[in-house]
Amino acid sequence: MGENPSESNIANWYRDQIIFITGATGFMGKVLVEKLLRDCPEVKTCYLLMRTKRGIEPEQRRDDYINHMIFDRIRESNPKQLEKIVVIKGDVSVDGLGMSENDRKLLIEKTTIVFHCAANVRFDQELTGAVNMNTLGTNRVLQLVIEMKQLKVFAHVSTAYCQCNEEVLEERAYAAPNDPLAIATLCKHLDNDILEYLTPKLLNGLPNTYAYTKALTEDLVNSYCGKIPIVIARPSIVTAAWKEPYPGWVEGMNGPTGLMVGAARGVVRSMHCNPDYPADILPVDVCMNAIITAAWERGLKYENKDVDFRNITLAHDKQMTWGLAVEKGREFFYENPLCFSLWYPDGSIKSNYWHHMFCVIFFHYLPAYLIDFLLVLMRRKPFLVGIQRRISQGLKVLQYYTTKNWTFKNEKFLRMKDNMSEKDKEIFYFSVEDVDWNAYIGHYILGARHYLLKEKPETLPKARTLLRRLYLLDRLVSVLFYGLTFWLIYSYWSNIIFSFENVLDKSAGLLYKRFNKNYSE
Repeated sequence: MGENPSESNIANWYRDQIIFITGATGFMGKVLVEKLLRDCPEVKTCYLLMRTKRGIEPEQRRDDYINHMIFDRIRESNPKQLEKIVVIKGDVSVDGLGMSENDRKLLIEKTTIVFHCAANVRFDQELTGAVNMNTLGTNRVLQLVIEMKQLKVFAHVSTAYCQCNEEVLEERAYAAPNDPLAIATLCKHLDNDILEYLTPKLLNGLPNTYAYTKALTEDLVNSYCGKIPIVIARPSIVTAAWKEPYPGWVEGMNGPTGLMVGAARGVVRSMHCNPDYPADILPVDVCMNAIITAAWERGLKYENKDVDFRNITLAHDKQMTWGLAVEKGREFFYENPLCFSLWYPDGSIKSNYWHHMFCVIFFHYLPAYLIDFLLVLMRRKPFLVGIQRRISQGLKVLQYYTTKNWTFKNEKFLRMKDNMSEKDKEIFYFSVEDVDWNAYIGHYILGARHYLLKEKPETLPKARTLLRRLYLLDRLVSVLFYGLTFWLIYSYWSNIIFSFENVLDKSAGLLYKRFNKNYSE
């Protein structure tokens, strides 16, 4: 392993492999497929499980998929690689994966590598849906995988936060909080009202159904130990690309990305967070390079049926803190503002929960109710209170992770580099010693503008003009607010003092009567 520093041993190992991938249409899945086709050019076939969505059949979705901009580099350099993408109609949320018998036989006969990335990543998902997608979905995939005759490795993508009740997460198996398939049976037979009541008791301190079902699923996958070669990858918070396919490329508004855009639009003005805790963010290209490498390393010893665990996380001394991430994000958004903002983006993080809640009431909800009231007067549809409710729910979910600190042991993950050639370390990089976090955040913000919000660079002058106007409006409102407050205090000072003295006198009188009563008794 790693004998020839000028050769990609990983790419050579993937030569002629037939790969089955679930979750290929997701953020991480797209990066995985693009990387395999571009830097493992001798891969034979990539079978992608794809369901019918919004009435669009998988074959038509395939055309849209391969025309996605993430594959532009492949289209320019070697477009024939895209012909290796073959769609298998199916759905992990359906029994038998909703797959035809012919497709099932095809995969059983030919597949050599499986990447299972499909998951419901919504933190607020009700228990039945999360169990069906994450736990039962994985069980359905495993029932197929166990029959595969040429399987070299099954790579399961989990999360570093599957055991949030543990302060230290090691690279090993953990017992599930409950029996995975028993919970699935429970969800099948109980109605939603009873499950809603039971869910907090089942979670037992875990923050949401996503973490809970991921813990169940890991235990389920681990039960196949000795039957198939397995590696379980546990990435932390996956964010925009560092280098590939393009710096700053991002998709979806989950997690830090949604918070960042909300803050830039001026609707998120406070966040409960410990600014000194590390932000366990992981660029998506670093994450998928590590998973590709982990599958290669596990595949080299496929006759050994033990389960490998890899915590794909950064060392604490290589991470930004939440405070630094928020501060740098604010600086870059002031330089590269959005074309549409509801208010001047001037929020901040609060380490004290009650300080945060005070700011939420006065800077989130009160302005939202005021603006919606004005919209009703103008006979327009109010919307801002609804947005703030969704934002508050999202902040509540995210703040669990920004106010706690975990230690992720990742020695096995870091030791993977010992088996890699110099060429592989360059191509399938997952070390971040050289990352410039300032530059990364800058690319992240520009990527959110361009790829998510479709705001082109030429819109920046207009956006900066809008930001200046919002700044002046924000300062004007602040002056009016404080001016009105001081005027009210000045105008009614004598009444305020009188009321205060009256309350003190009455309180003293009540205490005096109570004292005399107790003394006389």
